[in-house]
Amino acid sequence: MYSVFPNFENMSKRVRFFYNDVKVSLAGRTALKEFVHFLFKQEDTKLKSLNIIFCTDSYLLQINKDYLSHNYYTDIITFFYSKSNEPVQAEMYISIERVKDNAILLESTNTSELHRVIFHGCLHLCGYGDKTSQQIKKMREREDYYLRLYFSKRKKT
Repeated sequence: MYSVFPNFENMSKRVRFFYNDVKVSLAGRTALKEFVHFLFKQEDTKLKSLNIIFCTDSYLLQINKDYLSHNYYTDIITFFYSKSNEPVQAEMYISIERVKDNAILLESTNTSELHRVIFHGCLHLCGYGDKTSQQIKKMREREDYYLRLYFSKRKKT
């Protein structure tokens, strides 16, 4: 367990997980919530609340069509609800099917890929983009940094 925050009980309520017609093996949810807070703190971004909703491809595709006018599958859609200069209030929708398919394509584990996608969404909320090749490179570096840090700390607990 991470001990970065003295008042974690209060903060753990700021990051919540929801499951929309999917089953997700998410061991160490409490440690992950604390690590998400750690990531935001490291990126100098205040977090008010974050809902992470795990769902199916079809559910996320419909969100993509309805709200972004995109007709394709994706692994994550992040909605940022805060006004400028306010602590982050957001929702992330993550397709478990896309995560599993991406893990196979990237020769990774489902667990690692799921955490990468969660950290990716958090990094978007901290201001990172992924539209240009330079932005993608920086995003991947930060994802890799947080994955290494998270899993190295998990092994020690």
